[in-house]
Amino acid sequence: MLVKDLPYKRYEIETYKKAFEEFSAAASLAKTADEFLSAREKFLTEVKHYSTMSALANCRFTLNTADEFYQKEMDYYDENGPLFQEVYVKYGDVMLTTPLRPELEKRLNPILFKNYETAKKAYNPIVEKECQKENALCTEYSRFMSGIAVEWKGEDKPLAFVRGFLSDSDRETRKQAAFAIGEALGKNKETLDAIYDKLVKVRTEIARKMGYKNFIELGYYRMNRISYDRNAVENFRKNVLTGLVPIVTELKQKLAKTLDISDFSFYDDAVYSKNGNPKPNGGKEEIFKNAQKMYDDMNPSLGEFMKRMQQAEAFDVESRANKWGGGYCTGFADYRQPFILANFNGTSDDIDVITHEFGHAFAADCSYKYGDFELDVGGMETAECHSMSMEFFAEKYMKLFFDKPDEYKKTHLLSSLSFIPYGVIVDEFQHIVYDNPDLTPDERDEAYLALEKKYRPYLTFDGIPYLEKGTRWQYQMHIYESPFYYIDYCLAQTVALGFFIKMNENYEDALKKYLAFVKCGGTKLFPELVKEAGIADPFGDGTLKILADKLLKIAEKYE
Repeated sequence: MLVKDLPYKRYEIETYKKAFEEFSAAASLAKTADEFLSAREKFLTEVKHYSTMSALANCRFTLNTADEFYQKEMDYYDENGPLFQEVYVKYGDVMLTTPLRPELEKRLNPILFKNYETAKKAYNPIVEKECQKENALCTEYSRFMSGIAVEWKGEDKPLAFVRGFLSDSDRETRKQAAFAIGEALGKNKETLDAIYDKLVKVRTEIARKMGYKNFIELGYYRMNRISYDRNAVENFRKNVLTGLVPIVTELKQKLAKTLDISDFSFYDDAVYSKNGNPKPNGGKEEIFKNAQKMYDDMNPSLGEFMKRMQQAEAFDVESRANKWGGGYCTGFADYRQPFILANFNGTSDDIDVITHEFGHAFAADCSYKYGDFELDVGGMETAECHSMSMEFFAEKYMKLFFDKPDEYKKTHLLSSLSFIPYGVIVDEFQHIVYDNPDLTPDERDEAYLALEKKYRPYLTFDGIPYLEKGTRWQYQMHIYESPFYYIDYCLAQTVALGFFIKMNENYEDALKKYLAFVKCGGTKLFPELVKEAGIADPFGDGTLKILADKLLKIAEKYE
């Protein structure tokens, strides 16, 4: 069935509550683990159905944020989301407190019970109204950003479209794009500041009402962090600062000479060649045709899955007005169908998307086949390993997409290395904000700008309208919508670069280890998966420095 034809019907909270009551009653009467698990399976069918319908509503809303029907559906899920969460926490409590738990722990993955414990820490019914408000603000931000028009060459264009010119070969064009984006955001400063201020305040209120000092601890529980904590993340950022920032800074300084520029501006940061970053050959149809060839040759299971995705029209990649400006992969569990949204802009980013999001989609498909619905593909750090690593496994086939594939490979490798310092800026910024929820908008911007100078000392925003004040963070959607998510990209990028080193030694063996990593989904914790793949611990002291030194030697081959 085509994704566009998948039937949607609002999943009512009353149905969910009734399903839980039936499960709770059956669980209390269960004399054996089999009886208990039978009741659980029936309830999980409803959990899966709710997941499917809410995901469909969100997907169709993001495809057109002006669609009035799906706006109302999102309003419904925003309002009732906390109630669904409350029921699920109650279900987890039954799992944790049943006298049959010792038997269940022999039959079920122990990670499930850790997840139930974390879910209890992440939500309490006393914050229902505040969570409803938070959900509504996130949707408001998404809708608002999708509607922002950037004036470009006399026409109004989506932000995602104009961002594509930040990697143009012509420096003046890049500058104009940065100026256009800054001016567009500047016109909307009041709204952007107000939405974020409300989000910070309501999240802080939720955390304090639940007994936490601030939102940070709660934010980690919401991200279901069960294998690392704030101290580990702080140590990772420290390792980035000491082990990676000096290398990336030196790399960028050399690049400035190559680009024949004296100051490395924000609008130069995405460029790695004097001729500009390589652009893919052909448009959407040719990219998809060659992607199929690539996955067919890479591995039969990957090729077969790509074919199914295309047959289901499970991609929407064209940028247009009122479409959500980012990229994501989601899944519709009832139909065992992943879906990818992106915004092609004619740059090498289009190839990154068709590989990155495909990695997510393949992992979702593996989860449907081999995994556990509740464990899904694992934590976000694990999920991003699936996608970021696939970007590198695809590099072997870049001759299908580029006239000069080595230029793409070099750009992709160096940009991946350079990404990590930016990623920790986003993470540390959020820690500062939620540690100090009463910061004014100007103080938040100053904090962000200070972090840019700390982790990207080679870069300047000077002279760029609005962005020079430290407001680049305002179109990083994760900061508004998914607090503390971004560090997962950094951890996963470290793992992906580890896979990249392995594939340069033995591609087939590295791919075999990657596929095994993916097929495990959420059935194993992140540290165990990384160890089994033979990848260095991302949290380990010295890991990033050693990694960077090896990668720079590989990059020399592309010169």
